[in-house]
Order: sequence, then C-alpha cells, then structure tokens
Amino acid sequence: MRDFSERIEGATERLNETIVSRPKAVVLVFLVLTVVFAAGIPLVETETDATDAFTDDLEEQQAYDAIEEEFEGPFVTDEETTQIVHTGSNVLTREELLASITVLEQIEQQPELRMESANGPAPIVAQAIDEDAQTLTQQRRVLEGATDTEIRTAVRALSDEPEFEGILADDFNSEAASASASITVVSHDVPAEFSDEDLSEIQLEVQSIAEHESADITAFGSGVIFDEFENVIGDSLAIVMPVVVVLMLAFLMAAYRDPIDLGLGLFALLLTIVWTFGFLGYVGIPFDQQLIAVPVLLLAVGVDFGIHIINRYREETVQGFEPLTAMRTANNQLMIAFIIVTVTSVFGFGANAISDLEPIRNMGIASGIGMIFTFLIFGIMLPSMKLIVDRLRDQYGIPEFNSSPIASEESTVGRILSFPAVASQYAPTVFVIVILILGGGMGAYGTGVDTSFDDEDFLPPEEEEWYVEYIPEPFAPGEYTVTETINTLEDRFDADQDETVTIYVEGPFEEDHALEALDRAGEDPPESLAVGPGGGTDEQSIITVIQSYAEQDEEFAALVDRNDRNNNGIPDRNLDRIYDELFASPAGSQAEQYLTEDRRGAQIEYVIDAEASQEEAAADGADFAEDFHYTATATGTIVIFDAITEMIFESAVEGLILALGLSAVFLVIIYGILERRPMLGIVNLFPIAIAVAFLIGTMRLVGMPLNALTATILAISIGLGIAYTVHTTARFIDEYADHGDPLDALTTTLSGTGGALAGSMLTTSLGTGALALAITPVLGDFGLLMALSVFYSFVSSIVVLPPALFLWARFDDRDGSLTELLPGV
Repeated sequence: MRDFSERIEGATERLNETIVSRPKAVVLVFLVLTVVFAAGIPLVETETDATDAFTDDLEEQQAYDAIEEEFEGPFVTDEETTQIVHTGSNVLTREELLASITVLEQIEQQPELRMESANGPAPIVAQAIDEDAQTLTQQRRVLEGATDTEIRTAVRALSDEPEFEGILADDFNSEAASASASITVVSHDVPAEFSDEDLSEIQLEVQSIAEHESADITAFGSGVIFDEFENVIGDSLAIVMPVVVVLMLAFLMAAYRDPIDLGLGLFALLLTIVWTFGFLGYVGIPFDQQLIAVPVLLLAVGVDFGIHIINRYREETVQGFEPLTAMRTANNQLMIAFIIVTVTSVFGFGANAISDLEPIRNMGIASGIGMIFTFLIFGIMLPSMKLIVDRLRDQYGIPEFNSSPIASEESTVGRILSFPAVASQYAPTVFVIVILILGGGMGAYGTGVDTSFDDEDFLPPEEEEWYVEYIPEPFAPGEYTVTETINTLEDRFDADQDETVTIYVEGPFEEDHALEALDRAGEDPPESLAVGPGGGTDEQSIITVIQSYAEQDEEFAALVDRNDRNNNGIPDRNLDRIYDELFASPAGSQAEQYLTEDRRGAQIEYVIDAEASQEEAAADGADFAEDFHYTATATGTIVIFDAITEMIFESAVEGLILALGLSAVFLVIIYGILERRPMLGIVNLFPIAIAVAFLIGTMRLVGMPLNALTATILAISIGLGIAYTVHTTARFIDEYADHGDPLDALTTTLSGTGGALAGSMLTTSLGTGALALAITPVLGDFGLLMALSVFYSFVSSIVVLPPALFLWARFDDRDGSLTELLPGV
C-alpha cells in the first residue's frame, strides 16, 4: 500500500510539474479541446415534453395511452385538433356565439391553417335554427339574423343531446340557456410528416386570431403546449443566468479583488459550460428543465475550485516565494484534494444516473461528466493560465491590485472562522454527541417529507410572480396561457381526471355476463371510491350510458328490458344487438367514450373522495382493479402521477444511499492509502451527513416536497458538501504534520482555507439561489434547496468538523496513526 501511495503522489507531482513547467502547452491543449466540444453545442436538442419522459414504460401510462387511442372523448385533443376555449358570464348569448363563429370563419379563410372541420356551440346552434346552414359563413349569417329568443329556444332543444352538453361547462343551465365556458374543436387536415413545430405554428396563429377577436377566447392544444414548454426553458435561462452572473461577478470580485484573476476564473467557468453542453450534443442527451440546474451546479463547484487555487497561491506569494515555487506548493497541496472532491462529487451527482426516471438519469450523467470537466479545467488549466498571466504582468509591469488571501489568522474574518475550533477544543466529545442528537432528530423528522409530481410544476403559474412585470426586455418572459386554460378545463368541465380513477378493462364484452361482471365489481369498493349512494361507487361506464339512453328512448328501453333476465336494469343477453342500437343512436358518441368499436375494451371512470390523498386513491384504484372478472388496470392522471411520485421517492433514497456508500468507501480507502489514516474518511463524511439531515428536515419544516427535480438534491448535497470538508481536512493534515498540535492546525486551517470556503459559500449559495427567480416552480424550489445545501455544508465544515477532528487527533495519537489497522504500510 505504501508503494501505491507513492505512485499516486509521484503521478500528481509529475502532473503538477507539467502544469508549472509547460503552462503554454497545457493551455493550448485545452483550447483545442474547447473548439472540439464547441462543435457539439449546435447538436443539443431541447426536450419540450416535460412530463412524458417520466411516464415512459409505466404500466399505468400504457393503459392510459390505450384509452386515449381507443376511446373517443367529448373533446379529445390529439395532434390534429385545436380546442377553442371560450369563457365569460354566458357564452351562449347571440354576441358570444357570433364571436366564436367569426373566429372559426377567419381560421377557415386561411388555407395554411389547414382547417378541415369545426364542432362547437356556435355551429351546432346555427344549424339547429336553420339546418340548411352548412358552411361557416351561412351559419354566421343565421346567428346574425336570429333573435335572442330563437337562440335560447335552440339551446333548450339541444340540451338533451350529450354531444352538445359535453362541450359546455358544468354550470350549463338549459332553462336560462347559459354556460360560463365552452369548447370548440377544430380539426386540421395535416400530412403524416407534420412535426410538432409545424402544428405549433398553426395553433399559435389560431390563438392569435382568437385573442384578437375577444380577450375571453383562447386556443389550446398540443402545439401550444409544445411552444410554451419550449419557451419556458429559454425564458427561465434569460431570467436566471444574468442574475447568477451578476451575483457571482460581484462576489468573485470581492474574493479575487483583482480584475485579471477575475477574468481567468470567469473564462474557466465559460469553458466548463462549453465542454458540458458539447458533451450533451455529442451523446444526444436533450436539454430539458432539469438540466437548467446543471450549469448552475457546475458554476458552484468551479467557483469553489477557482477561489481555492488562487487563494492558496496567494498565501505562498505573500510569504515571498516566487510564482513557480508558490504554484508548485499550492498545487501539490490542492491536487489530491481536488481529486478527492471530484471523485466524491461524481459519486454524489452521478448517483442520480441509476434512477429509473429518464430526466433524473440524464441529469445525473450530465452533472457527473460536467464535474470531471470542472476538475480538468480548474485543476490543470487555470493554474497554467495564472502562471502565464503573472509572467506577462512582470514583463509589462502591470501591477497587482490586491494579491492578499481572503483571510488570515490575524484578521477579523480569520478569528470568527476559527472560533468553533477554539470553543470545541475543551469538550469535543460533548460537541459531537450534541451534533449527533440534533442531526438525528432533523433526519428522523425529515423522513416524513412529502413527495409530489404535477405537470403544472413545469409551467409558469397562472398568476405571475410580482417581480416578473419589472423584468426589462430582452429578458422579460413571454405570455403563458396553458396553465390558466388547464385550470379552466379542470374547474368547469366534467373531464377532470384528477378527480377520478379510470379502470381500463380488457374484454370481450359481447358475452352475456359481461356487463353484469362489470357491475358486480363495484359492489364492495374501497374507502376512497365509496362515494355513491349507500357506500357504493359513483361511476360512468357503458352501463350508465345504456341506462341513461333507456330513460330517454322507450323503444331502446324495451329492448334492454327484454334482454334483462334478472330485472336489474343491466342487459345480460344479446349484447351485440344492444350495442349496435346504442352506437347508432344519438347517444353513440357518448358510448364511444366507454366501449371500443370492436367491443373488446372498456373504461370505467370512478369518482374519488375529495378528501382522499393521491396515494390513497391510487392504491385503492389498484386494489379495486384486481376485483374485476376481466384483466383490469387502474389508470388516469392521479394514478400515473402517484406511480411517478413513488419512483421519485425511491430515486431520492437510492441516490442518497449510493452517494453516501460510495463516498464513504472511497474516502476510507484514499485516506488509508495517502495518509495511512482511513478514519479520516469517516470524519470527512460526518459533517455532510449532518448537513443532509438538516436539509431534509428543513424541506419538511417549510413544506417543500421532493419532486421531479428536488429529489436529486439529497445525492447532490453529498457531492457539493464534500468539497468543503475535503478542503478543510486536506489543509488540516498539512498543518497538523507541521505543528503536531490540532488546535494550531485547525486555527490556521479555518482562518486560511476557511476564508476561501466562506467566499465560495457566499458566491455559490447566492448564485444557485437565483434559480428561485425561474418562472417554473420546480426550478425555484431546486434553487432554494441548492443554496440551503451549500450553506449547511459550509457551516458543517466550520462547526461540525473541528470537534470531530479533535476526537480523531486523540484517537490518532493513541493508535500511532492507525498503522496497525493497515499491516505492512
């Protein structure tokens, strides 16, 4: 093991010697590589399906897709339709119907919008008044010439038709001929090769026409959603990145206090981003909302590396050492620390790569590779650039503006940072026990943190944050309507699948007992579905459609009665004839929502208890599906999102365990090899475990759930936090070897390296915290947690690590540097 340690030290010394002796060659190699990676940036694609990537391969999603493909909903949205959503106090007045029909007429007049047909209240009412009005122009003229009484009479006559009622809000009143919202579905005749971008252009133009006609009319569809998901990434970056740059620039100026050194640090940060995005382009990882956090994450680590290398170099130069000697000493001390930080950070960031959820997995890969790039650029290229620049300074007589380190033992900052070491020297055991109790308590409390997944997390809220209106051009975000429209559809229409569980049942359903079997399944429902009369279910299915139409049509009722052998209102023979009559009737469109054309698939929508949680409703739906005679699967938005929620929680826990486990093993091994002190690995990890415990406890305390992005923060906290404890421990080991006294070593360490840590903490916490300004909730929460994670990691390295090192020093003195634990070293 001693030989292996010597080989590692020899390799790092040779690398450092290359950095110091051949800086121009080093910089040239990195610039060439930058050109190569820059060529990959145009290959990066933007992922606009924010939630689809999470639902791939889910059994619940596959059942939902089957429903979407096989059943006709009242206003089904697919890739060839646009919904015109009209809201107001009453959208069935003559004036409002004219506004709707005018929008449709203008759409039809533009061939590039490829309008094939339109189905909505305005055309239906016009044809009810005059059945000869077949074109939109004729229908508009009918509405223009109709009286208010004629329109109300037509609406009342149409109120019994499910197709008409289905496109009106739940508050539709047939007697008053009023409704607060309506939906008109426009079908487009598009070729098979039509892309998302092509459909988006059509629907955005439709939206422009609609909103120009009336502020109460808007367009909605997959193209509009695609456009807003695509724009939200750019708008978030346009808001966040300038703030990040300004904040980091301000604190880097305070940390470096030299414009040339500041420029070197910023240039290194730029190269890190270029390399990472080039890598994404070459390997085909799409850029989505999760990956917006990656540049900020790498900036945080890069700032830490940059401040440490410059600050440590200055500590040597102020003592009178020449630049080459100073950089050689600084790099020799920091290179091993940088390698340890890099490996453990890759473990932390990359632990998310094991997730079953593709967006989280991609984030783990991108941040892990980006961390390696950060080490290469800041650990190798930055020192070489610093030596080249300092030579040019000497050559041309350019003065140094401020080359002193951030803190020293004599400075006020140095005394403040070293206070925890001074305070804990007398009773380190008591300090460690108290810290363990506090950390354990916060960790136990944090196990109750909520987990959530909602597609609205990825879109701006309906009400913009107060600061958005003050953002100047060109950074101001665009207008977003999808969230408001989705809320309108959910609030005012029956087709809100967030309040129902759908059971997809595979037949065949022409067997005599088929409908009876469906009905029997609902006799003993679980608690969250027992919302009907007598503790039964409240559902919509092919059975309820049959019963509803039987109440309206005497002939159909007689057919059902003749084929109902047990007189319970559910036919149990000749089902094929009953289906034929039903599908050919005015109720046929409603029947198509619940039974496929080949009679081999059915869906049943069950209303859930409003007080039931997502987890309870999904679990009850899954259990309920097992009671069906046929193969059945519970699905629907609430079931799918609950499945993703469980996977998010599992991903967070697995990532945290993997990051902690790999980091612990690596740190014990590396400190055993390099210092022959393996317990230092556990000492290093102890403060970070405390920081993570406080982080998860704080999340529950403030009501911030684990979601699609914040679930990654636990493993990431390991990667971020390790940098603080490793740098502190590395400096402590060097000082401890020189002084032999742990207090002196810690005082020197915290007043020197602690100053760099403080500068890094302020810069990165405020920089990453700027993500809170993003216009999507998921990014805002992640930014706040990143800032909090960095702060907790810094505090732990200053407060928690010193008493742990005091205890380690006592143990180390008694056991002779633990050499007996490593025979032969």
